[in-house]
Amino acid sequence: MIRYSKEEGFIKPYGIKFKENQNKNIKLPSVAIMTFSRRLIEDIVQKYNCEEVGYMSCANYEKKVYILKYHDKLFTLSMASVSAPMISGDIEELHANGVNTFIIYGNCGVLDRTIEDCSIIIPTKAFRDEGISYHYQEASDDIEMNKLYINDFINILKEYNFSYRTGATWTTDAFYRETKDKIEYFKKNGAICVEMEGAAIAAICKRKKINYFTFYYAGDNLDATSWEERSIGEITMLDKKKEVTHLALNLAYKISSDKI
Repeated sequence: MIRYSKEEGFIKPYGIKFKENQNKNIKLPSVAIMTFSRRLIEDIVQKYNCEEVGYMSCANYEKKVYILKYHDKLFTLSMASVSAPMISGDIEELHANGVNTFIIYGNCGVLDRTIEDCSIIIPTKAFRDEGISYHYQEASDDIEMNKLYINDFINILKEYNFSYRTGATWTTDAFYRETKDKIEYFKKNGAICVEMEGAAIAAICKRKKINYFTFYYAGDNLDATSWEERSIGEITMLDKKKEVTHLALNLAYKISSDKI
């Protein structure tokens, strides 16, 4: 059983780290764009004006943090860590450096075979089948998601002619324990996709009063007699996935413009 506490954590996040000759006093832009895909981060850094300003690290990895210029606006850019515990660390550390709005996107599995490969899924609630969210919010079966920017994002999807679905997501820690009976259970309760971070993102941001929007592009299919890999591979349908980045960039730009 997970014990929930209303108190603040004993250990405090201290923000990003810096390498030699990096400016330790730099202020990160308040809107961050994050993707779970290494390939998409590489593509953004190649295509746009990005300045490496620091990094986040754990025991066995480092992730670069950039300031990205898109049109006339500046944004924080970093790769999002996979899994609820790891994305919670990302959000905590970047928030400690002044980020108060997160746009986070990446791949998910689908629980409805009619969802088009690489199309967009907007989760409106998450079933909490992971652990992190229970440390940030009191226990419940699910948590509401994405109320703040959903209409703005749908308008962008229509502008770019992207097909999309809205519905519940199933957030799980155990990707090798996505069994047939679990899949059927969450499908019957309205879940159309499965991933590892959604419930945690919603719970963390709700507790810390952080604005956020998270969405997915459809990947592997679990609504079949056996697992269908479809576009889950990093380089599969990569050009289409690169187009998804424009959706995140344009939503971030609209949010940043509206803040003025």
